[in-house]
Amino acid sequence: MRWAWKIGKLAGIDVYVHATFLLLVGFIVVASWTEGHDVARTISGLLFVMAIFGCIVLHELGHALTARRFGIRTRDIVLLPIGGVARLERMPEEPNQELFVALAGPAVNVVIATSIFVLLGALGRLPTLREAETVRWTGQNFVPSLMSVNVWLVLFNLIPAFPMDGGRVLRALLARRMSARPLRCSSAFSASFWTLSSSSLRYSSGWGRAAKQGWFKCAPRSAASPCNV
Repeated sequence: MRWAWKIGKLAGIDVYVHATFLLLVGFIVVASWTEGHDVARTISGLLFVMAIFGCIVLHELGHALTARRFGIRTRDIVLLPIGGVARLERMPEEPNQELFVALAGPAVNVVIATSIFVLLGALGRLPTLREAETVRWTGQNFVPSLMSVNVWLVLFNLIPAFPMDGGRVLRALLARRMSARPLRCSSAFSASFWTLSSSSLRYSSGWGRAAKQGWFKCAPRSAASPCNV
């Protein structure tokens, strides 16, 4: 991928970071410094962002390793400011396989969040509901905030629309119950979802058509099917 640098390899899969990721790093540095003009707080904010993207790498690795069990290779994992992408060579043809691949990523975040919850409970430092709902991007309440981020990653990724994991879960579930091809099963739902989104956000008609066409291009089982975070 252009404008991306290789930062390592996990389970035989190359991991890249896109150049635009530096924009997020710069934003966190400025935000942390502006809040308190404190070097320690700024470093804590950077470490917090790195921890989040570590969780995202594990999320994408969950997709990749599950796909590998079904004989599907992953070309690479790319980190972007908005998340990560595991670029699979293809998506599974069997609905059950696609279901497992799609759920593997969010399952990793469930394990991380649950592990942090158990750890905090063992230490007698369980956060209140209000604290758990609040994410401190500057690194304050580091561990509870990391738990909250993983919970939000699960909820966000299970939104039932492409290219989210939830869209692939929906397609796989519908394919199991209907004789039609998975793509046709999910097209009507995706069209309704994006029609409502376009109306509620008051997109122009040109942008609405472009968005729908763009998402429908993600739906077929192409040679390189991405799993997004």
